[in-house]
Amino acid sequence: KRIYKLRKRNIHKPFLVLIKSPSDLKKFGIAYRGDSKIVGNRFWPGGVTIIFPCPNKKFSYLHRGTNTVAFRVPKPKWLREFLRISGPLVAPSANWEGSEPALTVTQSRKYFRNDIEFYLDGNTRKGLPSTVIGLGKSRIVVVRQGRVRIPSNVL
Repeated sequence: KRIYKLRKRNIHKPFLVLIKSPSDLKKFGIAYRGDSKIVGNRFWPGGVTIIFPCPNKKFSYLHRGTNTVAFRVPKPKWLREFLRISGPLVAPSANWEGSEPALTVTQSRKYFRNDIEFYLDGNTRKGLPSTVIGLGKSRIVVVRQGRVRIPSNVL
C-alpha cells in the first residue's frame, strides 16, 4: 500500500516483480514450463518482463485481482545477487504515475525526497523500459514494446 501511495498509483494496477532466476517462480506457485520456459530461457536475464497466470488469492496484493503477475530476471549480475539475498522485489519505476521515470537517484529523490529509506544506485538507466509480454493460451502477445524486440517466429 505504501508504494501505491508514494507513487500516486492506481491501486488496481499491479506491479512487476524482479526475481533472481526462474526458480523463484515456484515461490508464487507458478510452473515454469512450456511456452513460458522457452521464452524465459531465450530472454532472461534481460529486458523482457513476462506476465504469468497467478490465480492464488494469497498473492492478490501483487496481482490486484488480475490473477496475473509480471516477472523479470534482470540482466545486471549485481542485481541478481542482491535478489538472491533479499528475495523477490516489487519493482516499480521511480516516478509518480503518469510522470517521466527517474533515470538517476538524483532524479528519483526529486519525486520521493526522504520518504524512501534508502536508494540503491544502479547507475543511470538508459533507453526504453522492458518489453512486456503476455503468455496467452495459444500465442505470445507483446503488451508493451520496449528495448528488446521479440522476433515474429517467437510470437
